[in-house]
Amino acid sequence: MSVCEDARSVQGDLVRLRRALHAEPELGLELPRTQDKVLATLDGLPLEVITTGNRLTSVTAVLRGSRPGPTVLRADMDALPVAERAGLAYASRTEGVMHACGHDLHTSMLTGAAQLLSARRDELAGDVVFMFQPGEEGQDGAGHMLAEGVLDASGERPVAAYALHVTSAGHPNGMFATRRGPVLASSDSLRVTVRGAGGHGSMPHLANDPVPAACEMVTALQTFISRRFDPFDPVVLTVGAFHAGTASNVIPDEARFTATVRSFSASSHGRIKDGTVQLCRGIAAAHGLDVEVNFVEQYPLTVNDPAEAEFVADVVAEVHGEERFAWAPRPATGSEDFSRVLDEVPGAFVVLGACPPDRDLQQAPYNHSPLAVFDDRVLGDGAALYAELALRRLARAKAAPVC
Repeated sequence: MSVCEDARSVQGDLVRLRRALHAEPELGLELPRTQDKVLATLDGLPLEVITTGNRLTSVTAVLRGSRPGPTVLRADMDALPVAERAGLAYASRTEGVMHACGHDLHTSMLTGAAQLLSARRDELAGDVVFMFQPGEEGQDGAGHMLAEGVLDASGERPVAAYALHVTSAGHPNGMFATRRGPVLASSDSLRVTVRGAGGHGSMPHLANDPVPAACEMVTALQTFISRRFDPFDPVVLTVGAFHAGTASNVIPDEARFTATVRSFSASSHGRIKDGTVQLCRGIAAAHGLDVEVNFVEQYPLTVNDPAEAEFVADVVAEVHGEERFAWAPRPATGSEDFSRVLDEVPGAFVVLGACPPDRDLQQAPYNHSPLAVFDDRVLGDGAALYAELALRRLARAKAAPVC
């Protein structure tokens, strides 16, 4: 049987696991029930090494092939602090927590790949490292797993790494997409606290009001983005929180705001980091106010190796058909800590459309929405692609001439 035929035979098992994960989501770096489900699914497979994390409830498993030189296949496992409103029979039973970004599908697909590859262990021209990662949603789980040695789990540095990510809208059901070079933005946070002197709202001249200066900073940051950066190398800055005061007639001592910052090149990243800090300090000084500005670097730019992106395109075309692959015309403004892995190992981040076919692609709720719904029917196809990427990439590495 082919890998795709085998994947169809385990589809029912993958659906059951995915729905069990969906019904019992967990947040952050500590996912004990999710970890238990993954370990139970892997139990009995010929995996030589299975380890769990020290600072997080990760799972790393190694399947030995005929020679060293592994690939890494990664799935993230954590959910989001979102109250589910999708009305599913297997909806989250954890109040205020939901698998709204499809990580339950990623985890299930990777366990499926472990099963498919275990059945073809004799065909593997190298090792496969299965990276089940908590804490993608802002806790840098990939960084923690790298620090704990995931890339050395098999004893040799990987030749390539791959991750799949589903979408609940925007991409046709079953369609794979990626691009060469930058595929996702870097993600940073700007945190600003403006401090003045409070007073009575009717006598602002006796106080030093931080609110107008903070508002000026918010407006000036938008102008800074539109006037100092090339629109073909975009930067996105969004102020998502602004806090000041307790009553309409009280001038507060301080005003605080936070912004998310996304960029697509190292050059823009450096300039936005320095420029936003200088701008806020300059406005505060002009108003005679103190300001604390913290530019917190979070996830770096996710960059696909061009050759690995081409390899993914070829494998999808051969396994699932040319009509099932599309080149993404531009990077997405989301960000990912799989960027940490791709900074160390050549590889590719790949999107898989999981919008239910009876929904409008452009109107369906997108990832992170409490109404987001993902189609289980893509699970087998995702597992098959994971497995084929490992099989074919290791075979290619074995065939390469030794210098």
